[in-house]
Amino acid sequence: MRFPIYSLRTAVVAHLSFLIVAAMLLTNVVMIKFAEKELIKARLQTGRLFLHTLGQRVEHEITGRHKNLTDIETDALIKKDIIRLLHLSGFSRATIFNRDGIRVFGTGPRGKADREVLSICREAMDAREYIFRFSGTTWGVIWLAPEMVNMSAPVFCEGRLMGAATVSANLTPLYETLRRTEKIVLIYIFLNTIILVLFGIFLLSRTVVRPIHRLVRITEEFKEGEPFPHLVESSRNEIGRLSRSLNMMLRRLDENKKELKAHVSSLKKANQEIRMAQDEIIRSEKLASLGRLATGVAHEIGNPTGIVLGYLELLRAGNLNDEEKRDFLERIESEITRISKIIRQLLDFSRPGTGEYKDTGIHGLITETLSMLEPQSMMADIKMHPVLKADRDIVFADPNQLKQVFLNIIMNAGDAMVENITPKSLTITTVNVGDSIEVRFADTGPGIQKEELDHIFDPFYTTKEPGKGTGLGLSICYRILEGLGGSVRAESAPRQGAEIVIEIPLR
Repeated sequence: MRFPIYSLRTAVVAHLSFLIVAAMLLTNVVMIKFAEKELIKARLQTGRLFLHTLGQRVEHEITGRHKNLTDIETDALIKKDIIRLLHLSGFSRATIFNRDGIRVFGTGPRGKADREVLSICREAMDAREYIFRFSGTTWGVIWLAPEMVNMSAPVFCEGRLMGAATVSANLTPLYETLRRTEKIVLIYIFLNTIILVLFGIFLLSRTVVRPIHRLVRITEEFKEGEPFPHLVESSRNEIGRLSRSLNMMLRRLDENKKELKAHVSSLKKANQEIRMAQDEIIRSEKLASLGRLATGVAHEIGNPTGIVLGYLELLRAGNLNDEEKRDFLERIESEITRISKIIRQLLDFSRPGTGEYKDTGIHGLITETLSMLEPQSMMADIKMHPVLKADRDIVFADPNQLKQVFLNIIMNAGDAMVENITPKSLTITTVNVGDSIEVRFADTGPGIQKEELDHIFDPFYTTKEPGKGTGLGLSICYRILEGLGGSVRAESAPRQGAEIVIEIPLR
């Protein structure tokens, strides 16, 4: 049987062993204490009987043989009998004092011990009853205990108090006997602990550890797509309830997983539809912007076309020298190049985006957007002021989407600056703010009302006249920038122009 360090079985064995050993040791301590108390109590009872016997013998000698109390110590027979009783009863010394506190008999040397014995004798004579006192300390069985016990009782002769007798017992032999017994008890405790631990391990393994291991193995080996495991646990205790609860939980998990898969599939489909709808809205707004640009482009192309036709008519006349012909051809080439550039910019903007993100320079996109809007009639009297101060302008984005953002914001600014506003100007400023680039579009229009600032990025919200806007331009800008991890906000004061501020994280 293996016992991994951090296994449940190891923890059970450790705790069970500790509890059994602790319980047995505590029981042993209580038993030793009771045994010590009972042995001392028996020693006191023996001392009391010894004192009673000694008092009877003294009274017999005094009344039967007409002796005095002081004659006892000189009587060798009495002294021999008392010493023999001391050895038989296990006491170390016996002492008798008369009423005046004079020692009349003693088996031990005089000195300090006599003073202690005299003190207890006086108490016994004053109380006229049996008294005992403990003295000294020594190491008992488990902790410190009294070393000596002195027992005293008054001596009477025909009802008259003659003195008091005291016997002393050394308790050290009693503690030694208990300690020898304690060794045997500890051996039994050790054997009982082994037996109980082994039996406890068997019972706990069968009722707790094995069922838990079976549950753990089932949960670890269960894989998605496999047949659902059936847990069999017929017991009515907590393990059986746990098994049944786990069975129900696994079934609920399986059902929830199926529902979750269905919801995920539905969400994927809905997300795809939403993305397609958003892309369609972006394309629609792009086409709307393209239509407005196309009107200006058509007007702008007409001027260079007329110039080209005029130069061709002069060339057809044939009355020109070589220098004039070369000059006219260069002028025709310049105008055609101008037309080609305008058409190419319009085609580039109208081309569907790939949706591919790549490193994109913000300054380059702003320059391209301004170049594309330059021929537009709506921007003819508006002065553009690009102030590109950002040291770092590379972002990771779709350049076509960012160009659409810049185009929508600039065209909105152009629409806001009506004919009666002078001067008409748009300042585009870039600065670095932390790990982002901030682009500010500040116009000199009438500004945005305070109550409208919170709604200008809402879909289909517009302050333009009917037919001049869909209300989706700034909303699309908001969605594109949010997808890049950036932000857009509007700042304005009445009659002081409006300022659109966008922030885009740098590459």
